[in-house]
Amino acid sequence: MSTLPTLKLKPNAKPRVLSGHPWVFANEVEALLPAEHDGEVVECRDRADRFLGSGVYNSRSQIVWRRFSREHTALDANFLRGAISRAIARREQAANRRLVWSESDDLPGLVVDQFGDALVVQIQTAALEKRAALIGDLLAEIVQPAEIIFRNDAPIRRLEGLPMEVHTRSGAAWEPRWVGIDGFDYWLDLQGGQKTGFYLDQRPQHAAVARYCAGKRVLDAFCNQGAFALHAARAGAREVLGLDSAEDAIAAARKNAERNGVAAAARFEVANVFDWFNDPVRAGDGLWDVIVLDPPPFAKSKSALEGALRGYKEINLRALQRLAPGGVLATYTCSHHMQDAETRGVLAAAAADAKRKVRVLEWSHQPPDHPVLVTMMESEYLRGYILRAE
Repeated sequence: MSTLPTLKLKPNAKPRVLSGHPWVFANEVEALLPAEHDGEVVECRDRADRFLGSGVYNSRSQIVWRRFSREHTALDANFLRGAISRAIARREQAANRRLVWSESDDLPGLVVDQFGDALVVQIQTAALEKRAALIGDLLAEIVQPAEIIFRNDAPIRRLEGLPMEVHTRSGAAWEPRWVGIDGFDYWLDLQGGQKTGFYLDQRPQHAAVARYCAGKRVLDAFCNQGAFALHAARAGAREVLGLDSAEDAIAAARKNAERNGVAAAARFEVANVFDWFNDPVRAGDGLWDVIVLDPPPFAKSKSALEGALRGYKEINLRALQRLAPGGVLATYTCSHHMQDAETRGVLAAAAADAKRKVRVLEWSHQPPDHPVLVTMMESEYLRGYILRAE
């Protein structure tokens, strides 16, 4: 018999947890538990007193309960070792991959990316934060990396009442260095760069877009470190321009192009992409054969979705207006609030306003090392289309 504290759902609530979703929100329970249970394991029961699983609790978060098991389970070393080991076993062997993806791997709030012999860890829940040292020990035991870098500086931590910090497991600084990814060397600052250092989720798309770039004029908008641009240049593009508003990203992209021997074909500029498209001088630039739009998430919350839809439509419209007849537009969104229907609607509206007939060449999605739970739409965030505009 369980002795865990218990959360009870409200009698009239119809929470998604009853349909398999792993979250319960504060407004869905009869009463919150005392703050002494924050970061600990509690059970949840429905109004008929049926057991819904073991989960981590935090009264400071709107998501007060996150299920990690449908059994009576402790979040101890045995469970964590098993969950991490199973997550790794589900993935293909690779030098650069996501090893753990939060609820999709039964580890709510834990993200682990592997870059060669280093691991980058993000912890986003109070319960996993309390077990951070244990998680580091287990990852060191199972993966045996040269270093583990804790990038606990994501703004989402504030929603859990957690501090912002970055450190390594050893305590020594992990200096920026070259990391080989898919045949290219990238200068990665895993301890101080954006996110976990590189967007591993777009790796399959770099190669997919490159197939359309030989002999073409290619624009890589929101280019970050230039991965799409580098792949396009090596695929034989006659001209590649990468744009990003972050000066450090453009500096890294230039460094990467030089290192990989494609600097003659690929150049990079610091620019606000919206302003760049809207600048009247663009009218004399000529049209592009391939345009890549890979912006940051415009819809970081549900309340921001309406404005985000306008932004996505605007940027896709501008791209279609600058695309040569028969040109290819590769366009992506990385916000889980933008479901496929909204994405398709934005593209249809942009195509109509641009008066272009646009056909789908390829659908794209986050790769298998970022697995999607079918009962949790939030685990699916990356989608895109490769389109041809007549």
